[in-house]
Amino acid sequence: MELHQVEAFLAVHRTGGFSNAATMLHLSQSAVSRRIAMLEETLGVALFDRERDGVHLTSAGACLLPHALAITAATRDAVEAVRTHVHPAQVSLRLAMVGTLASTDLAQSFITFRREHPDNRLVLRTARSAEVSQLVLASEAHLGLRYFPDPNPDLVWIPCREEALVVICAPHANLPKDENLTAKDLVGIPWITFPLGSSGEPFAESIKLLLRRNGLMGGDWIVIDSLTAQKRMVEAGFGISLVPITSIEEEVRLGSLRILPIPELESTIPVVLVKRKNLPDNAAISALEQHILASEPNWDTHKKPHP
Repeated sequence: MELHQVEAFLAVHRTGGFSNAATMLHLSQSAVSRRIAMLEETLGVALFDRERDGVHLTSAGACLLPHALAITAATRDAVEAVRTHVHPAQVSLRLAMVGTLASTDLAQSFITFRREHPDNRLVLRTARSAEVSQLVLASEAHLGLRYFPDPNPDLVWIPCREEALVVICAPHANLPKDENLTAKDLVGIPWITFPLGSSGEPFAESIKLLLRRNGLMGGDWIVIDSLTAQKRMVEAGFGISLVPITSIEEEVRLGSLRILPIPELESTIPVVLVKRKNLPDNAAISALEQHILASEPNWDTHKKPHP
């Protein structure tokens, strides 16, 4: 078993296909297929099922997955140990996070860290929550920010915050005043949300749960895989949405969005920091972790701002 074969295996699993894996690895699709074929020949078993909806791990592939992640993590740890030994003041830190969190005030903690640690390079990448964990396990990211705890025994997860979710609409929406507003007033208004399988899937699930609890299922849905695009659609009056309160500070300040104070539709979603249980000690990584955990939402979630 060779390292480039293991990397191809992880790329196919992560992207759900050979073509996407080839793009990710900057290889031809035939080269990726050849590496997977050689790995399967070495192990004497098929690692993927090719189906209409994509490529999925076989039971043997699922068995290999944690070991493949450990192999790549150990390799990267070895390379970083040598580089840190040679250049101890120049550390490149990798942080993976759910894309929607980049729109919240957590980003301020990254700015503060970079200002206080100018010699360290901070590399950010976005992914879905499950992918964040896998990037951390493979040492492609030192730390991860995702929604909900991960029970994987090879990970340590630390509560970061409870992200408050609020319903928003256009300021000109034909709805009752705040004090008279109820969930029933939203019947017939389309909900703008994320598709399943996207980084914003937890928001889509939260909306469905809240609507089911309040007997409001059955309305129209507009699916958009971009928080910014969702906000623009709401501003234009195409529907309402459930978003992190910390992601709409500017819009509320400018009066382009209105928060609907409906207690039965309020919700929170846990944000956690994840790292490998056997992550090597590193002062720069610890400093970044402390910056993230020390950050707090700018807004009081119990006193929601209004334009």
